[in-house]
Amino acid sequence: MIDLFNTSFLWVIFFIIITIGFSIDLGFFSKLKDSIRKNKGENQEITQNDSNAQQTKQAYKWTIAWISLALLFSGMIFLGLGTDKFLEYITAYTLEKSLSVDNMFVFSLIFSSLAIPLVYQHRVLSVGILSAILLRIPLLLVGATLLERFQFMIYIFGALLIYAALKILLRKEEKKIKIEKNLGVKLLGRLIPFSPELKKEQFFVKKNAIRHATPMLVALVVVEMSDLMFAIDSIPAVLAISSDPFILITSNVFALLGLRSLYFLLAGLMEKFYYFRHTLIILLFFIGAKMILSEFFHIRVEIALALIITILSVSVLLSYIRQHRINLEKNP
Repeated sequence: MIDLFNTSFLWVIFFIIITIGFSIDLGFFSKLKDSIRKNKGENQEITQNDSNAQQTKQAYKWTIAWISLALLFSGMIFLGLGTDKFLEYITAYTLEKSLSVDNMFVFSLIFSSLAIPLVYQHRVLSVGILSAILLRIPLLLVGATLLERFQFMIYIFGALLIYAALKILLRKEEKKIKIEKNLGVKLLGRLIPFSPELKKEQFFVKKNAIRHATPMLVALVVVEMSDLMFAIDSIPAVLAISSDPFILITSNVFALLGLRSLYFLLAGLMEKFYYFRHTLIILLFFIGAKMILSEFFHIRVEIALALIITILSVSVLLSYIRQHRINLEKNP
């Protein structure tokens, strides 16, 4: 072991990495918009077609960058905290990243329901993910404390995961989200009037000296509410892997910070992940059963990690084979 890499030092490294990384990530998108404006003229609107290719390219780079940073940090955990903590971190990160893909499908429905162009979605997700991180940290700490103090909570969390799997199994696939029925939107409507006018990236617009909420703000509210519901499923799942606050927080934050770039990378490929819904059901059932049966049948972290990776790999492979067959039928 290297004494330098203790938990306190790793906390410092963690905050430095995410602060610098996220700042640069945001800066790249600002430069992207400035570049498009310069090429098209300052007074012309940035359109979705103008920025899609460049945005996808940046999303690819930042998806690789965030995954690389997460893996680099896992190496530091291995050096300082040992193999067990390293495996807990990798498993929790992989699980959180996998489960968060379901949230990306929801994000896509939210933006299409409100007709938010791809070029403006970045700001909603940037604010939404930062808010999600601030929400997750106390929830993770509370969950870990409950598990530590009340042993029976492991059965409740396991039951929640199995319930979540059943909910996805019985859920009908939707093309649009009924925005007006969202609790957050209902509360927002009581506080501020709504304007259907989309004014670039602005969350508010003034009409007759009265501030109105734009579709951007409505999208942000619905994204936040969906993430809150998603957290109810994902937090018990990672608690099945580890109860160490350091592992829980760092793995979750790295997974969430890479979510925005992954969303833009997969924005046009969502429908091709045909079997991912089935994958989520299997993962949630597996982790839920792992928690409920933990007193009678212990599954080691490395085995859980291998099973999660196998399930994801099979899902991607089957989706690829299905899409390949569809392409062959269209272009024999």
